[in-house]
Amino acid sequence: MENRLLGSTGLSVSVMGFGCGAVGGLMVRGAAVDQERAVARAVELGITYFDTAPAYGDGVSEINLGRVLARLHPDIVLGTKFHVVAGGSTSGIEASIAASLEASLRRLGRDHVDLLQLHNPIAASGAGTVPPDLVIAHVLPALVRLRAQGKFGFAGFTSIGETMALQRVIASEGVSTAQVPFNLLNPSAGRGVGAGYPAQDYANLIGRAQTAGLGVIGIRVLAGGALSGSEARHPLGAARVEPIGSGKDYRTDVHRARMFAALAHEAGMAGSAELAIRFAISHPAISTAMVGLSTLEQLEFAAAAAQRGCLPASVLQRIVDVQDGMPDEPG
Repeated sequence: MENRLLGSTGLSVSVMGFGCGAVGGLMVRGAAVDQERAVARAVELGITYFDTAPAYGDGVSEINLGRVLARLHPDIVLGTKFHVVAGGSTSGIEASIAASLEASLRRLGRDHVDLLQLHNPIAASGAGTVPPDLVIAHVLPALVRLRAQGKFGFAGFTSIGETMALQRVIASEGVSTAQVPFNLLNPSAGRGVGAGYPAQDYANLIGRAQTAGLGVIGIRVLAGGALSGSEARHPLGAARVEPIGSGKDYRTDVHRARMFAALAHEAGMAGSAELAIRFAISHPAISTAMVGLSTLEQLEFAAAAAQRGCLPASVLQRIVDVQDGMPDEPG
């Protein structure tokens, strides 16, 4: 599998990453033997970046991944995250991050992670969000000081929230990576606004991150599963998924995804899911695209898609035509 540099960190990561979150659910609700088989197979396939968080199953994902890593001892790049309590005292931020990191390291059975990333949405206001002023003035300086202890390699953040707020954080000192939503249904982070995806306009955040020297981790590349083209959820996956494509709800995202099925088949692909994965890795600024998994079969499918590489320019242009012609309310 292709490997790419993660911005200016010097880390090399596989172009497809192994997502350990609750949407796919394998590392949260799967059987231990299936988790070990999947991680072992991922490593065999050349996948080197694994991404988890305390929020995934209230620490369960980290515990399960830690157990598997202790058995396999693979050479990987590992990222986890932390939350800042919204509205809390700024004086306790550094201690809170340190405590979260220590708990993650215990669950993972490691003394170091490669990436430590802010998980909160960043916006002026809203439930669970943190404002950019707090991130810049308190969170990032705390991460710089904590990094000196050697327990994590680089600091990053999740680029969800308000675009202007995210742009400010991207331009700040002390941040090395950004996890950016980017998929067929909402490609705004990769090329600016468009007629068919006004709901979450991330206004070329990928380009801004690249200019700032940040490593870009593509997330939500399958829009929470909607780009499979099916409304059915796997039993291990999250039963409900917030709309993370362009539609007002998951069902709308699925209907929008079906608009790409014919294009995928004409291009010789196994459906819109393969098209979606290859679309994400076709952006030259994306170092790794995260794929959440429920089964070993899904891993094999996703890895095969990633191994087929970037899309031809002709297919990318046809994708743009579909995106720009996407109706507000597909029938």
